[in-house]
Amino acid sequence: MIHEIAQFITDQIFDMGYLGIFLLMLIESSFIPFPSEIVLVPAGYLASKGDMDISLILLASLLGSIGGALINYFGALYVGRKFLLRYGKYILISEETLDKMEVFFKKHGAISTFTGRLIPGIRQLISIPAGLSRMNLKVFIFYTSLGALIWSIILVALGYLIGENQELIKEYLSQIVTITLISVAIITAMYIYNHKRKNA
Repeated sequence: MIHEIAQFITDQIFDMGYLGIFLLMLIESSFIPFPSEIVLVPAGYLASKGDMDISLILLASLLGSIGGALINYFGALYVGRKFLLRYGKYILISEETLDKMEVFFKKHGAISTFTGRLIPGIRQLISIPAGLSRMNLKVFIFYTSLGALIWSIILVALGYLIGENQELIKEYLSQIVTITLISVAIITAMYIYNHKRKNA
């Protein structure tokens, strides 16, 4: 159901070109669940036909992703944090928990944000704990941008190389997600190993 609604929205906004891509990725990176593949894969296909420019697609996607992530970040920072400080005790989230989260994101916010942006389902959500923990904004934007750009390149390239073949897109997208998750696991394991070795 969500996919059909998202496809309808995409069809309506896509006629706006690069601005449409920006708006759709802004929605995708905010708290609204929205599959980025139905935006960037078709955009990649249009680029393969010469109807759109890849660099402008990626720029619009990146700016939209950053904008959506900042909506979550500042929403969590200015609304979510105050709410949890006042009512968090009723849902077992204390001020001490928020303080621990803040310490964690000061130490590991970069790797958490970067890897989180590459995991479907977590991509949008990683901005919320970053905001709640008052993660350094410049660091947050940098690693959000890096993760979002890599994901955008993957999806645009998929559309560019495969085109409109829906079955192949689904097959390759599934493989890409699997490879991405394995890569994230390896990166995280290496980070933990290096962190423990430094502490030792």
